[in-house]
Amino acid sequence: MSSNGVHSLSNPDLAPTTAAQRTWSTWHIAALWIGMAVCITTYTIAAGMVEQGMNWWQATLTVALGNVIVLIPMILNGHPGAKYGIPFPVLMRASFGTRGANIPAIARAVVACGWFGIQTWVGGQAIYQIFGAMHWIDLGAESSRVIGWLHLTPIQFACFLAFWLINLHFVWHGMNSIKWLESWAAPFLIASGLAMLIWALWRVSQAGPVSVVFANESRFPTTGAFWAVFVPNLTAMVGYWATLSLNIPDFTRYAKDQKAQVWGQALGLPTTMTLFCFIGIVVTSATVVLYGNAIWNPVELVSKLGSTPIVIISLIALTVATLSTNIAANVVSPANDFSNLNPRRISFRTGGMITAFIGVIMMPWYLYNNLSAYIFTWLIGYSALLGPIAGIMLCDYYVIRRKELNVEALYDEKGEYSYSNGFNWAAMVTMVLAVLPNVPGFLNAATNRTHAQAAARQVVSPLFPQFFDEIYGYAWFIGLGLGMGIYYLLMRGRRKSASHIATGTTTLR
Repeated sequence: MSSNGVHSLSNPDLAPTTAAQRTWSTWHIAALWIGMAVCITTYTIAAGMVEQGMNWWQATLTVALGNVIVLIPMILNGHPGAKYGIPFPVLMRASFGTRGANIPAIARAVVACGWFGIQTWVGGQAIYQIFGAMHWIDLGAESSRVIGWLHLTPIQFACFLAFWLINLHFVWHGMNSIKWLESWAAPFLIASGLAMLIWALWRVSQAGPVSVVFANESRFPTTGAFWAVFVPNLTAMVGYWATLSLNIPDFTRYAKDQKAQVWGQALGLPTTMTLFCFIGIVVTSATVVLYGNAIWNPVELVSKLGSTPIVIISLIALTVATLSTNIAANVVSPANDFSNLNPRRISFRTGGMITAFIGVIMMPWYLYNNLSAYIFTWLIGYSALLGPIAGIMLCDYYVIRRKELNVEALYDEKGEYSYSNGFNWAAMVTMVLAVLPNVPGFLNAATNRTHAQAAARQVVSPLFPQFFDEIYGYAWFIGLGLGMGIYYLLMRGRRKSASHIATGTTTLR
């Protein structure tokens, strides 16, 4: 390091956490996941599954299975964070090189910027509905004032910016404020979700048997038709947290020990995601009985509750849910990732501000309002990109290096992780080759020219053969497997030398 303690590859935000900073217990990690999982997009994610023909238990099972699957790389990639106290972009230097680490870091950051925009839009909509419930604006009249190029009304955009500014408060105050937010929000959010479930069942019981909310039947004529829908939705469910499965070291670096990060994640992630998706399915099924049509958007549903105080309290709960998700899931990682580009000039706070500005200009409301784009282009598409990165991470840390890292070398431009001018070309080549098989399927989906759409006569002809549509449904799994396999083959010559680095390893835990 230089005399002032700031290295060209380090700053106070990227440096390994100290013992005094490692204060996150099992509860804090679990609360983190509760705060991230309880949000409007979780509530609505089963909408696409039910729309495509699943019944309530098939959709719930898909959500549960997807989260159990993604929990595995989540815990495995959380290990180096808890052991060495390093964030995601610094960990990536071990496999991609001290300069090459910026490639997966920025790939992760761009996805987070998109998610930040989506969640900010959802939170802004909740504020917009609060104004309507308090009769401060006429929502009906307001809908006629849409600005053409923006596709929003001025007040809608103002609410979006207002929620954006609330997010910036926590970005500015850093990780301690985020820890405080998640810890206090978690019990409130669980109570709010259960209250919504109880309300729906109580209202339905007044009109008839409660079993009616579970009456929707699977609409698949054959088992093959079910699998054709189940697999891509399972991949999308894994893709929902594929981003966090990479940058989970950004949080586990603050964990008290490995037990805290393992149990915190296991208790917080799959249980909360499954419960809240189940609540979304049951409550939406109840709206069919109560209002005659399915209302998947909880913001729209809350606006129909009638009692102004209840509407306002409910919308505040939705706003808190969105805020707790957005800050933890979509700010922490890109803030570190952008900081990694130039640690001397970009701090965590500056990186968070960059994230916030990109999230605005991406016009995220289109993705959220289009379920097809949301699941098949957005969720599966970036899982095809992030799966290979996860495979490289796992292979490098567990197979090549046997969980032993030279921490000082991670911050050394001329150390063992500099490879060739800061780039490990084995990782670069692996990433390209592992992404490649999913590109044709992605292009079919992104241009709305899949074979399923062709069969429904929605398009003339797909761009690529049906085979690519089929493997695209397994995008994350294919990318992960190819990433691990190709990287191992290219790095197997280094495995022996890497296993002897223990003598030079700085172990912090």
